[in-house]
Amino acid sequence: MHSFAWWPTILAVIIASVSDIRSRRIPNWLVFPFLATGVIVSSVTHGWSGFVDSISGVLLATFLLGLFYLLGGMGMGDVKLCASVGAWIGPQQLVFALVFMGLAGGVMAFGWAIQGGFLKEMLSGTGELIFGFRKRGFRPHDTLVLSNPSTRRMPYAPAIAIGAILSFFAVP
Repeated sequence: MHSFAWWPTILAVIIASVSDIRSRRIPNWLVFPFLATGVIVSSVTHGWSGFVDSISGVLLATFLLGLFYLLGGMGMGDVKLCASVGAWIGPQQLVFALVFMGLAGGVMAFGWAIQGGFLKEMLSGTGELIFGFRKRGFRPHDTLVLSNPSTRRMPYAPAIAIGAILSFFAVP
């Protein structure tokens, strides 16, 4: 499956990254056909197990990134892009992609905060999100959400792209 998934995945995540950087949006015309094609290609090349693998990748990405969306910390375009990547690479490789994606996103956010001069504010907000979770529970933070107009928004498709691409080198 990896040989079939390499080039379509690279092409899709690069287009999504450019779009996200330019407009802070990941277009549906990209992610939905990419997801559907991933399920179809996996099913045709690997039969029923390919179909199950592909759908499992979609569900894993949707569940994990969907939690961040529900908490107000991630856009739905990011969730759909990651789910479409999951359709191509399946859940085993997606786990590696998610780890690399988280690391890349953290490094990107750190660099962005240093460059923008708001590192102290970012670290304070991160601490508030992590340590305030016990009091807040599974509810979005009052101010640290994307729906707040004063929230700084970082395009996350590049982190998804880095994670997806690096996952091809992590899985034999």
